Amino acid sequence: MNSYSKAYKDAGVDITAGYRAVELMKSHIAKTLTPACSAIGGFGGTFALDIAGMKEPVLVSGTDGVGTKLKLAFLADRHDTVGIDCVAMCVNDVICCGAKPLFFLDYIACGKNVPERIEKIVAGVAEGCVRSGAALIGGETAEMPGFYPEDEYDLAGFAVGIVDREKVVDREKTREGDVVIGLPSSGVHSNGFSLVRKVFGVGRDPGLFEYSEALGGTVADVLLTPTKIYVRPILALLEEIDPHGISHITGGGFYENIPRSIPDGLCAVIDRSSLRVPPVFAEIARRGGIEERDMFNTFNMGVGMTVTVAEEDADKALRILRAAGEDAYVVGRIGRGSEKVTIC
Repeated sequence: MNSYSKAYKDAGVDITAGYRAVELMKSHIAKTLTPACSAIGGFGGTFALDIAGMKEPVLVSGTDGVGTKLKLAFLADRHDTVGIDCVAMCVNDVICCGAKPLFFLDYIACGKNVPERIEKIVAGVAEGCVRSGAALIGGETAEMPGFYPEDEYDLAGFAVGIVDREKVVDREKTREGDVVIGLPSSGVHSNGFSLVRKVFGVGRDPGLFEYSEALGGTVADVLLTPTKIYVRPILALLEEIDPHGISHITGGGFYENIPRSIPDGLCAVIDRSSLRVPPVFAEIARRGGIEERDMFNTFNMGVGMTVTVAEEDADKALRILRAAGEDAYVVGRIGRGSEKVTIC
């Protein structure tokens, strides 16, 4: 491409670096594309919508970013997993409605466009798309000198999915006696990192890269573990079961997210003793002197997603989820109450 501006480069924006980054990321994007997608490089990404067999197709969208977990990625100089986080935060929300993710677009804003670093970021995004079955049909990389430090960036994106209206997961179906199933998280995921960074002294403590017996790895390795993507096991469940509610446990933990899938007058009674809490959360609580109530109101505590099903469907739901690779287990039941969530 015969496009170059010396004046713009002198101002801090190297458009040729942008072209180089696009070339490097093409092979990663190609892994996500399907016949429904357009070629990458136009002003907009197109997607041919297949609604065969649907009575009333509904599009479901979700958007999010990685948040301050990126600060740890900068410090560790690891950029190939945060893209998975970005996709996961979006598609995991979309699947809560029962919608199958169709496509994803990302937005990267950086202080300096380093093509090799951008490639790693997009490689992670592409991997997240492959895991969720979504096509990466477009995105934007904005070089913004003076707005971001040269070695930092922000990463966000959005996903669009589809579901037949009659199959939208409807919390109003929830009844007393329903069973709440937990799907294990891969760790902290991408939430609460302002508190995590404070507790672990991110940016100040050189011990972040030393092996921790309590965690079974270095602090950096454990904290940078990408967010688990639950799309495929939930889609498998939706083929055979009609869930009454699905909650993605993100920022706000149990107390903010589980209520979003429970109607007024009912309460999810979570059995604290049943939860399989990874060591990282005990270490966060210990180092930060954080009360258990605050832990459950900030982090996923080892449960990245909950699914509420009728009692008679619980055993079948567990079999389906386990066959799909999730070590799902019962974490509670639905009872009467005004609190929406009780942990006991």
